[in-house]
Amino acid sequence: MRKLPFSMKQHHKQSDRLKDVVESFPKLTVIVVGDLVADEFLFGEISRVSREAPVLILKHRERRLAPGGGANAVYNLADLGVNVLPVGVVGDDEPGKLLIKAFRHKHIPITGVLKEKGYTTVTKTRILAGMTHSSRQQVVRLDREPSAEPSQHLKRELVLAARRYARASDGLLISDYGYGAASPQILSAIRAKGGLDRLPVTLDSRYRMLEYSGVTAATPNEPEVEEAMGIKIGQDWSRLISAGEQIIGRMGLESLVITRGRDGMVAFNRRHKPLDIPIYGSDEVADVTGAGDTVIATFTAALAAGASTEEAAHLANYAGGIVVMKRGTATVSQQELLHAIETSPPATRSH
Repeated sequence: MRKLPFSMKQHHKQSDRLKDVVESFPKLTVIVVGDLVADEFLFGEISRVSREAPVLILKHRERRLAPGGGANAVYNLADLGVNVLPVGVVGDDEPGKLLIKAFRHKHIPITGVLKEKGYTTVTKTRILAGMTHSSRQQVVRLDREPSAEPSQHLKRELVLAARRYARASDGLLISDYGYGAASPQILSAIRAKGGLDRLPVTLDSRYRMLEYSGVTAATPNEPEVEEAMGIKIGQDWSRLISAGEQIIGRMGLESLVITRGRDGMVAFNRRHKPLDIPIYGSDEVADVTGAGDTVIATFTAALAAGASTEEAAHLANYAGGIVVMKRGTATVSQQELLHAIETSPPATRSH
């Protein structure tokens, strides 16, 4: 029997280990404390230019609503086979009811999703236009948001729900889109009295990553890192590494993954040198909507399964590469992830 070269053996070993991690997902339970968002897509066919103003008139063809923000992270975990427990707030309105219906459809428990009269479910409406048989282009986005953060009473209920769930969970994901259901204060309250002693806590925070403490890992994209650190990275590798190491130090993280769009991602670990991982699949991206939710969902599931930073980052990279090839807010299934590992061994770039 012909012996495999050492590098190929290593690749086989790595791939087998990644497959083992993915196959263990159904044994895991992960809590998501997040800002639950409804992503609405309105599709219209261009018929003519309006006489009232220089704008297109669209004939309405289709409406679709998908879980977005923290709700998309929940959906991604469910599609990876993980038992997921969402904690968040929706309004007693149509988008809120549709989000709860979507969770029920996937058999996701909803006891931690609080429904509040008078609260507006965060809804992001994207209007897309196109001709018959042509691709559809987003022309405008309309955001409906609550006028204020959830009340103190609701925040206390969110903390209590997360604490109850923590007793039977393997990980906690914080999905903070800035609407108040997943703030640094809420995480601190959940942590109080040893509520999260043994759980890995992962963070995806749009605007205030550095305000959190007691987090195991974070997955910002490069523009979020630039904004948080007040720098411009561009193609400067040493500046990127310096920023990553500073964030790990300031936040006391075990792991950090910085996503870089078509340049893939860089994984940092306190004990190893950073790992530069090229994008999986094509860099001809179809749609990046919600890709960050897919990355953190996969990364969290992998850490909860006992994966190393490197292994979790490779899996998150596969998932991110798969999801950006899909239109709209989308998810990656456990089978798609396993197929990606089988057909393409994990790759890194040296510096």
